[in-house]
Amino acid sequence: MDELDGVALVTGSSSGIGEGIARRLAAEGMTVVVNSRSSVDQGRALAAEIGGIYIQADIADGDQARRMVDETVERLGRLDLLVNNAGTTQVIPHTDLEAADREVWRRIFEVNVFGTWDLCVAAMPHLRRAPLGHIVMITSLGGQRPLGSSIPYSVSKAALDQLTRILASTVGPEVRVNAVAPGFVDTPWTSGWRDLRDHVAAEVPLQRVASPDDIAVAVAGLHRTTYATGQVLAVDGGRHLR
Repeated sequence: MDELDGVALVTGSSSGIGEGIARRLAAEGMTVVVNSRSSVDQGRALAAEIGGIYIQADIADGDQARRMVDETVERLGRLDLLVNNAGTTQVIPHTDLEAADREVWRRIFEVNVFGTWDLCVAAMPHLRRAPLGHIVMITSLGGQRPLGSSIPYSVSKAALDQLTRILASTVGPEVRVNAVAPGFVDTPWTSGWRDLRDHVAAEVPLQRVASPDDIAVAVAGLHRTTYATGQVLAVDGGRHLR
């Protein structure tokens, strides 16, 4: 398999799915920008380990999002792949409508949708100049089915699925836009959800939950699949079939 080339910016990549993506892209030949809002020491250590750089930024702040893109290009000279992985949620039962108040919606959308949009806009001129400019959104099976940690979270991920399709239709042929929609993934965030983990593993055709590297392999594969754009790839062990 040919090595990947160029510079990848992976948001929210100091741990979990983002860390898995950063490690995979670096192992396959890319120079990776590791990012986090907090966990700075962890992010710097990962960047040093994989031969990349670390940039601290809160993508919910438009100025910080744009600065991160500018700093990436200033330090590394290019940007080929933007992986919009950073996200947030709040666990609220779907039946508890009053708990999902405007502040919850606002906080989740500031990161998951508005921050992602700011990054796409800031990165677009650089991606247009890249030989194979590409954006990959990390969305969720919860954006496609009535699942997820809260209704606002699931709606934010559905918005990213639609953003993927609209952007792909708009910015081609210079830039491709795709998405990976994970199901349940073993991460520090989900470590306390043992009952749900066991339920999903028993329910899905592949009889296990995903690792961060399962999602990372899909991101790398989409980056290699240069005739694919506007796709939302479910990486869920077949849970969408149940």
